[in-house]
Amino acid sequence: MSGRVGDLSPRQAEALAQFREKIQDVLPQCPSQSDHFMLRWLRARNFNVQKAETMLRKHLEFRKHMKADTIITDWKPPEVLEKYFSGGMCGYDQEGSPVWYDVIGPVDPKGLLLSASKQDFMKCKVRDCEMLQKECDLQSVRLGKNVESITMIYDCEDLGLKHLWKPAIELYGEVLTMFEDNYPEGLKRLFVIKAPKLFPVAYNLVKHFLSEETRRKVMVLGSNWQEVLRKHIDPEELPAIYGGKLTDPNGDPRCRTRIQQGGQVPQSYYAREFIKVQYDQCVSISRGSSHQLEYEILAPGCVLRWQFCCEGADVGFGVFLKKKLGEWMKAGQMQEVVPNQRYNAHLVPEDGSLTCTEPGVYVLRFDNTYSIFQSKKVSFTVEVLLPSNDSQSEPGMSKASEQEAPSSQ
Repeated sequence: MSGRVGDLSPRQAEALAQFREKIQDVLPQCPSQSDHFMLRWLRARNFNVQKAETMLRKHLEFRKHMKADTIITDWKPPEVLEKYFSGGMCGYDQEGSPVWYDVIGPVDPKGLLLSASKQDFMKCKVRDCEMLQKECDLQSVRLGKNVESITMIYDCEDLGLKHLWKPAIELYGEVLTMFEDNYPEGLKRLFVIKAPKLFPVAYNLVKHFLSEETRRKVMVLGSNWQEVLRKHIDPEELPAIYGGKLTDPNGDPRCRTRIQQGGQVPQSYYAREFIKVQYDQCVSISRGSSHQLEYEILAPGCVLRWQFCCEGADVGFGVFLKKKLGEWMKAGQMQEVVPNQRYNAHLVPEDGSLTCTEPGVYVLRFDNTYSIFQSKKVSFTVEVLLPSNDSQSEPGMSKASEQEAPSSQ
């Protein structure tokens, strides 16, 4: 049995009755009192009445805190999010469900996070979810059948390393958790289109925020993605840029009046200079010396990601590749992958990433060899991001060692 109205087993029907009884005191606070609504929470918790009750009660507290009932009419996002955050609803699939598009490539995650608060981001997403739920309710009335979930399309063209910036990934994880906890069974399917080679790494960073049921709804499409989309969405409801016939009134194939495209955030919107981060390690580098971190990458496709800051003055940093593990080598003896240069990390924290195109030992080198008098204290976090084994076999990685040069290099 599917656990939906008209298709309940005796056990599921009994669970629904028990669930209604247990939440009588908060039933008037629920956005809906229909069986369709109640069953969404039960399905999300495999018809465990106690767990479904706990989940719903937490959601009602969430609604109060976020003022979800009035967020569409009473809350206006900051201008920077209205102009430079991407995404929007456009059209319906063949079953009448709203279709939501996320356009990843043009988004400037760092610019957005430097310009708006985390709370504003969360409110934006809650507002989107509430708007989509209202659209589902309207479709239910229009079509005379229950519509309770949406189709999502993730346009991953130009997905790049800038989108793997750690604070942005952490915020996106919080958004996914919010969606899972408060809008159960709200996703029908998610199509990923134009996914680059980096996508498995990006997906691996966020998939643990998704339930197993949600993961099963994620479909990464190949070169025939337009054909697949047309099987689920009529051409008249599909933007022309995605293989359909739908355009804006002015003929725009991207339907920009409905799908926000994002873009580079002007620095005039910045409300802060940098995002505060917690670093994993701290090291003092003597004057005239350097400090090396070695990571053995066993297969291509992994991404090295780093963040660091320095106390007192600038510090040099570069990434190198060598073949032998554990052997100290001067910078000039290794292959330079990220050019060594000096960073004002004492003023603004530095971050970056590198896709490892070949196996080998990658050396992250903090350079203080040019300093005659001053030692440097560097705080840093370094991670190796692996591709998702949902998409391909997962490569191995091992952290090798840290070494400090005893003298000037």
